Amino acid sequence: MKNIIIGISVVIVLGLMVMTFQRGPAFQGGEAGKVVEDIAKLDLAKAKVSTLTDKSDREKEDDKLSALRAKAGNMSMFKVSDKYRSRCASCHGADGSGTQNGKKMMGPKLFGQSKEKLYKSLVDFKTGRVENSVMRGLLLSLNDDDFKELSKEISEFKARSEATK
Repeated sequence: MKNIIIGISVVIVLGLMVMTFQRGPAFQGGEAGKVVEDIAKLDLAKAKVSTLTDKSDREKEDDKLSALRAKAGNMSMFKVSDKYRSRCASCHGADGSGTQNGKKMMGPKLFGQSKEKLYKSLVDFKTGRVENSVMRGLLLSLNDDDFKELSKEISEFKARSEATK
């Protein structure tokens, strides 16, 4: 019985070998095998190129976003500081009006508020007396002098806008 099983196994293996030989050189290595390897290398090279292209696309998007952020602070009728533009304009508008191109923004209107009220609000946000994680995150790295400077600048927005009319 063992001999019969071994004989059948040998015949199956030999049959598979003949079938592989008849199918051609791609299954045996050789020149056609190299073509298959070249195709695999080409696919790998395409994947690397697309990864590099994606990265440069991301960089392009980051550049566009940076340009938009810089532009946001200069869309008002008067010039604002870099500190206001980078920290405040994206939520409160380029001129503190709480709107941009006629659309309401995330932050409330700051335009026309007094220096003292603005300063107190900034301190309250930083200390956590008024809960707002966005404001707190933006203000953590600023100090008291920065608060005074921003408060003074924002309180002058109304006079600046009237001066440009």
